[in-house]
Amino acid sequence: MSEPVLLVEDLGPVRRLTMNRPGSLNALNKDLVDAMSRALDEAADDGDVRVLILRGAGRAFSAGYDLNEDATGGVLDARHWHEELKHSTEEMLKFIDHPKPVIASVHSYCLAGGTDLMLACDLAVATDDAYFGYVDVRFGSGVVSMFLPWVVGVRAAKELLFTGEDRVNAEEALRIGLVNRVVARAELDDATLKLAEEIAKNEPFVIQATKRAVNKVWDVAGFREAMAANTELDVLIETANLPARDEFRRITTEQGLKAAIAWRDAAFRGDA
Repeated sequence: MSEPVLLVEDLGPVRRLTMNRPGSLNALNKDLVDAMSRALDEAADDGDVRVLILRGAGRAFSAGYDLNEDATGGVLDARHWHEELKHSTEEMLKFIDHPKPVIASVHSYCLAGGTDLMLACDLAVATDDAYFGYVDVRFGSGVVSMFLPWVVGVRAAKELLFTGEDRVNAEEALRIGLVNRVVARAELDDATLKLAEEIAKNEPFVIQATKRAVNKVWDVAGFREAMAANTELDVLIETANLPARDEFRRITTEQGLKAAIAWRDAAFRGDA
């Protein structure tokens, strides 16, 4: 039998979830997203769990959404795109809305949807070899869950999103507020667990109510409305009948996703 796509272990009052698709750098596919959703529901109902940790197995935290899975889905109309994008954002929001604190434990690559996932967690501890960024614009796509400007501010978010930068190092991520702490690779598990245990020492009701209060700051400022608007605009991007998008789809169908990405880089970035 194949290994589960999500590993679950309890370390005292801390439940650690490990994304377990190392061969694809923990790319987010339907099975993994569904498994995380179930694990969140179970943790919410378990009174012994006070804090959650999310990490990735193997060489990276997560390289983002599984583009190979997306490529096999064929051409979707606006209604299907809206359903897909809305569902993806709702799954990310489950981390933000979870009653208990969630800490992302990040090493190596944390890109695109992986960065979204990290931002959906309440706190993030990263290794000094971690890299962050959004490459969506290089694929002619929009950002699925527009959490970034709410965390780092509009100026920093625009620079990352407009450039398609995917090499934001841990030091810069800490400077702009993308993560809370940076530690050596060998110290990541211990440092993240120590932070989780410090939080777990406090009264669960107070911690959970405080999380709701902090989240309410975003809600009052229009966070949910902004998420819904981003979904609408992302549908517009994904269904735009532009020559470049049609060619990208054609190459993807005939030659595969890697060839399509190489074509797009050459066309727009001058990458040979």
